[in-house]
Amino acid sequence: MSAGYGTDTAVRHLRDSDPQLRRLVDSVGPCTLAAPATTHTHTLFDRLATSIMSQQLSVAAAATITGRLRDKAAGDDHASGHLRPDRVVALTDDELRACGISRPKVAALRDLADAVETGRTPALAELATLSDEDVVAALTTVRGIGRWTVEMLLIFLLGRPDVFPVADVGIRRGFERTLGLEHKATPAEMLEHSARWAPYRSVASWYLWRAVDQTGQPGVR
Repeated sequence: MSAGYGTDTAVRHLRDSDPQLRRLVDSVGPCTLAAPATTHTHTLFDRLATSIMSQQLSVAAAATITGRLRDKAAGDDHASGHLRPDRVVALTDDELRACGISRPKVAALRDLADAVETGRTPALAELATLSDEDVVAALTTVRGIGRWTVEMLLIFLLGRPDVFPVADVGIRRGFERTLGLEHKATPAEMLEHSARWAPYRSVASWYLWRAVDQTGQPGVR
């Protein structure tokens, strides 16, 4: 599936399709969701390893732990800054734990490294040819990789236009605020309403995160 879409076109569609979302779009302003990075600047292992280490942590704590691992696993190669599976698995469990990585995450990193090195998961170039659901199916076989993690990769690395991560707390809070709800939105309710935003729900998601940013709520992108 080819990536790449015009955010201006997406924003026009969202404004025209939903008066409630239009108010949010006008309040936030232009969408700055970046175009997907090329495989020259990101690797699949690096992105997924970083996601694993970030789970259930604050942004600051995750950055600290990831930085420690990058320093320890870099060896003589600091130029790329990428985490490489061979160098991560060469570290002992004690060395990984010393970076602040929990035991379950150590096990997840080792399984991810094995999946990437053995081809158990498709390479990034192959993932780019798959449908969103096929990417989810391919990557959630790895320990510690759930649907939310893959949805973030679909939006921010593969540049897919119509991803709506209903399990994301920031998305749900932004949805409730934008629609003026006084109850906790259910995934079914969110999916039903978001149908009018298709095929640009990735951009809608970006705006919903911004809705939460405006309230000062922590922990969203």
